[in-house]
Amino acid sequence: MKGYKLAIVGANGMVGQEFIKVLEQRDFPMSSISLFESDRFAGKKLFVAHQEVRVSETTPESFHGIDIALFAAGTEISHYFSPIAAQSGTVVIDNSAAFRMVPTVPLVVPEVNPEDIKWHQGIIANPNCSTIQMVVALYPLHKVNPIKRIIVDTYQAVSGTGSAAVEELTTQARQILDGQSAIPHVYPHQIAFNLLPEIDVFLDNGYTKEEWKLSEETKKIMHAADIAVSATCVRVPVFTGHGEAIHVEFSQPMSPDEAKRILNQAPGVKVLDDPAISLYPQPWSADGTDEVFVGRIRQDASHPRGLIMWVVADNLRKGAALNAVQIAEEAIKRDWISPGGEK
Repeated sequence: MKGYKLAIVGANGMVGQEFIKVLEQRDFPMSSISLFESDRFAGKKLFVAHQEVRVSETTPESFHGIDIALFAAGTEISHYFSPIAAQSGTVVIDNSAAFRMVPTVPLVVPEVNPEDIKWHQGIIANPNCSTIQMVVALYPLHKVNPIKRIIVDTYQAVSGTGSAAVEELTTQARQILDGQSAIPHVYPHQIAFNLLPEIDVFLDNGYTKEEWKLSEETKKIMHAADIAVSATCVRVPVFTGHGEAIHVEFSQPMSPDEAKRILNQAPGVKVLDDPAISLYPQPWSADGTDEVFVGRIRQDASHPRGLIMWVVADNLRKGAALNAVQIAEEAIKRDWISPGGEK
């Protein structure tokens, strides 16, 4: 089997750590791995496949000889280093929002639009975590019965913000249970025992940037510019696992049984749907798993062509690291990436 020279940029973060886990668990065909971070973390050592690997500072010279670079270091770092890496012959799979809506950059979920990988020009964008799980659940239905409108309300875990947010939730929960006041630092308000309908910055139209991402990224991935999408994104006091209540209007009526039949056969989807025994997806049980879980599939009582469903996935895995690794695997399988910089 061919071996690929890999790099992870942002190796010390939550998604970077998940990259390492996913690569090990899936036995990714790598001949070497390089770990990069800001100078603050340079010199730290991390274990990859039972080997200690030293973390180096990210520089323009970091990508010479690298076949694939997985970026999880934020938009600013991606904006600067991704084009440099691509010019060095590296294929960049970027987890930030830096290039997602650039027309010449593929935005890919392998279960939905793997063919888009082929036209990359050195950079492939990994979608937003909440977008990924939604399109994995909806695209199999859309292929059978085109979707006209989506209304989605998300319930997003704090790990989507990073390790500081996870620590803040832990600290605040302890403080409140001990009768103390919780002082927010990461979020504008207390997150423990609370809900915040604010993810990313507010735009002039009243939506947040996270809500805008869900709308625009969905249309690009599904090649369906005419789908109407409206989202409300809420941060919830959950460590890992995003939930989504999705209301879908189809071109023609679709029964819940037909939707379940289609989704039971769809790649990357697992249906958990039996109200009689309270069986439905939950964030705690999705933690550490690869699938997108779908349940509570029912007719929308307000619309004759509508269905409602509840969708949950691990936002650090399928919502970030796993999807990026699957993009690399798909490109390798189709001979769209070869070792030594051959594209």
